[in-house]
Amino acid sequence: RKCSSIIIYTQRIIASVVDLLNQAALIPTDEKLTVLKQVQELIINKDPSLLDNFLDEIIAFQTDKSMEVRKFVIGFIEEACKRDNELLLRLVANLNMLLKDDSVNVVKKAILTLTQLYKVTLQWLVRGKAVSDMQEACWDLVTQMKGDVLALLDSENDGVRTHAIKFTESQIITLSPRTSDSDIPKRQEGDISLDKVPRDHSYIRYDVLREEGKSALEKLLKFMVHPAISSINLTTALGSLATIARQRPMFMSEVVQAYETLHANLPPTLAKSQVSSVRKNLKLHLVAVLKHPCSLEFQGQICTLLLDLGMPQSEITRSTPALREQRKRPRHEQYTEGKKVKIEPTLIEDDEDKEEPAPLTTPKPAAVPAAQSAIDLTAEFLHPLLNPENVANLVLISMVYLPDVMPASFQATYTPVESAGTDSQIKHLARLMATQMTAAGIGPGLEQCKAREDDAGKEEGNEDSGAKDLLIKRKVPAMMVGQAISVVGGYTEKAPTSEVPTAVKRLPEPILPTAQTKMTGASGRKKVFRLSDVVQPLSDTQIETLTSSAVKRILHSEKAIAQSGMSHVRVKLLSRLVTQFEGMMKEDVLEFILDDIRTRSDLAFSLLYQEYNTYLSQLPSGLLDSYDHCLFTLLSGLQEKPEQRDGLFTKLVLEAPIITESALDVIRRYCEDESRVYLGMTTLKELIVKRPSRQFQYLHVLLDLSSHEKEKVRTTALAFLKRMYEKDHLRDYIEKFALNYMQLLVHPNPPSLLFGADKDTEVAAPWTEETVRQCLFLYLSLLPLNHRLVHELASVYTEAIADIKRSVLRAIEQPIRGMGMNSPELLLLVDNCPKGAETLVTRCLHILTDKVPPSPELVERVRDLYHKRVPDVRFLIPVINGLEKNEVIQALPKLIKLNPIVVKEVFNRLLGTQHSEGSSSVSPLTPGDLLIALHNIDSTKCDMKSIIKATNLCFGEKNVYTSEVLAVVMQQLMEHSPLPMLLMRTVIQSLTMYPRLGGFVMNILSRLIVKQVWKYPKVWEGFVKCCQRTKPQSYSVLLQLPPAQLTSVFERCPEMREPLLQHVHSFTPNQQAHIPASIMVVLEANRKPQPKLVVEKEVMDKYAAHTCLCFKWFNEPVSAAAPSVTEEEPTITLREPDIPVQHDPVITKDEEEQMEQEHLDPVIQEESVNIVAEVKLNHLVSYPTGPSDLHSSVYCPVASKNMSSLV
Repeated sequence: RKCSSIIIYTQRIIASVVDLLNQAALIPTDEKLTVLKQVQELIINKDPSLLDNFLDEIIAFQTDKSMEVRKFVIGFIEEACKRDNELLLRLVANLNMLLKDDSVNVVKKAILTLTQLYKVTLQWLVRGKAVSDMQEACWDLVTQMKGDVLALLDSENDGVRTHAIKFTESQIITLSPRTSDSDIPKRQEGDISLDKVPRDHSYIRYDVLREEGKSALEKLLKFMVHPAISSINLTTALGSLATIARQRPMFMSEVVQAYETLHANLPPTLAKSQVSSVRKNLKLHLVAVLKHPCSLEFQGQICTLLLDLGMPQSEITRSTPALREQRKRPRHEQYTEGKKVKIEPTLIEDDEDKEEPAPLTTPKPAAVPAAQSAIDLTAEFLHPLLNPENVANLVLISMVYLPDVMPASFQATYTPVESAGTDSQIKHLARLMATQMTAAGIGPGLEQCKAREDDAGKEEGNEDSGAKDLLIKRKVPAMMVGQAISVVGGYTEKAPTSEVPTAVKRLPEPILPTAQTKMTGASGRKKVFRLSDVVQPLSDTQIETLTSSAVKRILHSEKAIAQSGMSHVRVKLLSRLVTQFEGMMKEDVLEFILDDIRTRSDLAFSLLYQEYNTYLSQLPSGLLDSYDHCLFTLLSGLQEKPEQRDGLFTKLVLEAPIITESALDVIRRYCEDESRVYLGMTTLKELIVKRPSRQFQYLHVLLDLSSHEKEKVRTTALAFLKRMYEKDHLRDYIEKFALNYMQLLVHPNPPSLLFGADKDTEVAAPWTEETVRQCLFLYLSLLPLNHRLVHELASVYTEAIADIKRSVLRAIEQPIRGMGMNSPELLLLVDNCPKGAETLVTRCLHILTDKVPPSPELVERVRDLYHKRVPDVRFLIPVINGLEKNEVIQALPKLIKLNPIVVKEVFNRLLGTQHSEGSSSVSPLTPGDLLIALHNIDSTKCDMKSIIKATNLCFGEKNVYTSEVLAVVMQQLMEHSPLPMLLMRTVIQSLTMYPRLGGFVMNILSRLIVKQVWKYPKVWEGFVKCCQRTKPQSYSVLLQLPPAQLTSVFERCPEMREPLLQHVHSFTPNQQAHIPASIMVVLEANRKPQPKLVVEKEVMDKYAAHTCLCFKWFNEPVSAAAPSVTEEEPTITLREPDIPVQHDPVITKDEEEQMEQEHLDPVIQEESVNIVAEVKLNHLVSYPTGPSDLHSSVYCPVASKNMSSLV
């Protein structure tokens, strides 16, 4: 019943495993790993008997696409082999395959597994008394895998190298004997070591394993001192060495010496932070080694290193083991060995008694003759030589070779010397120097060690027979060993005797070199043989074909040679071969290089250097043709390639021994390529800076590109030249080139130099904008950097033709603006303006003052130039806002005679209407002042037509000349005596622009009557026209005229007589009674004449009529007004305004504010009423009033009110 239950349980597990494996073949990776781990738990931990049944199914997953699944298979192999060592025979080959996987993570997992399985395999073989052929094959494969992992110390992957270091550490510990002083971790106490390997094992050789362990240590030490080791690998190696020193004290000498070497020669590739980290790890591991009881012999060296690493002496003392513990150690060692003797067999005990002390005692005396002891010997040799005089000489010599910048490694590792001059410090210095000398392969210690090794080699020659036996033993196939064991059976004494003849029988296969040696000897005895007897000379064609084939074969073998690590030999061989043979061979090699220039750049450089070396060897008769062809071909090929991101073109140019003319042409074409222009010019700049012997030749190319027709090429060249212009030794050459190019503008036609011709001859083509700018690009770029050059421009400008001058004026805007108006040289140019350069100076002034106001210094210079040397009013235009008011007024007659466009600019500056980004300056003239000044210009100094055009420009600026401004202007012009000629024209234009000024204009007309306007014919003519345009509002003004002047008006405008008469007839009889009879006579001149009234009656009627006119004015509709004046004025009803009386008809500030705030036509009409009322009231105050006046006041409330206020 119990057996049946076990069977059922096993069947259930089998069914579960089968089901899980079927699922694993179809599910995703994450779930697959979970299922496979369940299978591993079932067949390894729950029922190990099923392990063999399902082994193949699990191992089948080693080809899975998933990296994690393959790593699981490796872990399964490890667990399975630990559970059943016999499975090593089946699984080690699979592990070997996974060790060569493409995935780095899989390889690292395989290395970790091999680290454990190597010990498992060794322990398994040691336990067995007899070794089968399968076990031997398994061990051979494990040994091979061990060598493969050790070779991975040179892997390209950092993580793989780290795992290889830990594997090497495990190998050294496993393949060396454990001693009583070994510091073994608890988890490793059960691991096998060399002391557990029997010396008489049938297959495993103790001595061979010991040598393999030493060899592994040498590889680790050699790896650690590699100059290109990474920080992670170095840190791992330091920890491994510390572990080896603590677990195997016999290697403590090598470990300490390795630490010394590393401290004196840190890898130069480490960064500052990495150096600090390495030093910290080195200090920690040195302290761990120092705490070991066996470090007593090396305490001096360790303490010195720790002091150099910055550890205080107190901490070093605390970490040093007590001397009492050291003294107790030998007794403890003997006790441990005694216990071992009792456990182990007698034969092994005897062998160990003879051999065991060797590894314990050999390191101590071997510290001197070993390879590492060369440091000690060299240090002893240097110690007496380090006297003050020699050290001082060494310091002086070393200072010559010090780098300009302190290396990061030295800066991080340097510690101040505390005990300078003491014997211990001198010994430490001698040891540091000995370490570096030994690492460099020099020193007496190294020579003595080599001599000892040679002597040891001779002594070991006597042991060849034993070594041959060992070699034959290892080379025998596993099948032969198995046959020998099966035939002999259990007789162990006959096994070795039967194996020896068997091995001897199989010797011919590995001894093939012996047969070849005999053949060589036999051929050597044929002394009569001559090569010329059997060889026929080749024809030239055959020689050329063979040579070409040989070179091509070497060319196309780059991958195979790269794998062998001999690429440098191939490159050197090809470069020397090609330089010796001309023709197609060189072309083939150059074509081969250009096919993949990035990966074959080393061959390109080697070939180029070899060509130059050949040229130098043939001096003074040597030619550069071959070198030139090689360099030209390489550069041209790179130019034709797509964009070079790795800067190979620049590298080739900068590292070429010499740049030929053809190569320079290629560089120029490279710079002209808009897609590579920056890289090309950067290369050209580096040539100029780093090749001073021919820098002006290279600089000339860059200067030529500064006038290139492609804008991107030109602007880039100019940017580089501006930077190089800052260098003092290049400044004069660049400046001279720029001035020479600008001097070409004095030629009547452009030279052929501008069109790419070699000779500087003039061509028939005329100057164009492009050719002129081509001569100015470089000069104008340098002008903001050197203001002195502006004088050269002025001298060239005076000699140039008109077309060139116009182009120059258009081109100088940006440079002049960059100089600024405070430039001393620019002010000096204004002071000393050359004859013929007036327009240039004026253009400069316009540019400088276009967006910013002129500076006082500039204004003063221009003023002096105008008054003292060149009385050209155009000079004043740019600085006109900086002049005084009277200076502007004096210059106005000349200014308005200029071109209308210029006059417009002048007014824009004065009125502040120019469009500028900067802050506008304050004009010396207000808009009103300017218009008034124009009216006051003497007609003898300027023609009236120019004045009228100027005033029209003012009226064109409606935003500036508002109704308020024009009202003030007209008011001020009224006060001038004599009246300005253009007064009425301005009044009419103002009324046309602003019809709401109608009332104000009526006031002006009334005041003009008072000033007897008819005395000024031009003004009187304008007066009549204004009245004509402003009718019927002007009727009241016309009625104020004397009869003679009214008659003159009718003579000029007879059509106004009848409307004015009808206007008077529309008055009431009382109002008509106030019209003077003389006026009525003029009005009714075409009708029957009226009798004359007495003088007194006429005077009284006149003013009564004025009062009635006032009444009529307030009640008269304005719908019949002229369209040009009253178009915007609506009809209003009579209302009484509350306005104080004014004795002088002048517009006050209150009235101006009223104009600004009120824009309605009714208010303007009311304003007209007030003005008329004021005029009439002045007359009423002057004369006594009668009954008719009192009666009229009833109809004119305003007059009545003002009259009462006057009383």
